[in-house]
Amino acid sequence: MTTVFERPAELIGKEGTQLGVTDWLTISQERINLFADATGDHQWIHVDPVKAASGPYGKCIAHGYLTLSLVNLFLPELMRVDNTSMGVNYGVDKVRFPAAVPVDSRIRGRGEIVAAEGSEGRGAGDRAHHGRDRGWRASGLRGRHDLAFLPRLSARFGCWTRRHIPA
Repeated sequence: MTTVFERPAELIGKEGTQLGVTDWLTISQERINLFADATGDHQWIHVDPVKAASGPYGKCIAHGYLTLSLVNLFLPELMRVDNTSMGVNYGVDKVRFPAAVPVDSRIRGRGEIVAAEGSEGRGAGDRAHHGRDRGWRASGLRGRHDLAFLPRLSARFGCWTRRHIPA
């Protein structure tokens, strides 16, 4: 179920809020191949099932950046901030890929609000930054109403395969 905030300022004081988990998503070879075409990364470990079968994982694996990019798919399942006009990805500070995601794995996202703080704005609007343990910051959101208040949000977000789900 999606956690809904009426406006970005409502994120303040929500530290520790568990955003839940998303639906499972199967990582198909077609999705991996399309990502390879989009990025130009056609390394055999991703796109050559015959060669990958004798590789270290026994099959093709998803690109790390493919799994990272799925934040854009999973985040709206976890939370929504209303009364904003758009979202803009702000950047990435720290990212790690601790486990391979083999083709045909099912993954899902899990989220938690770790921190949110207000700061003086540079003009009208609300803005929220979503981060992974002070790692990735995505979705700068500018509001439709005149507020010089910019909450900053750090959220813990991870993707797990069925075999890597934490207890």
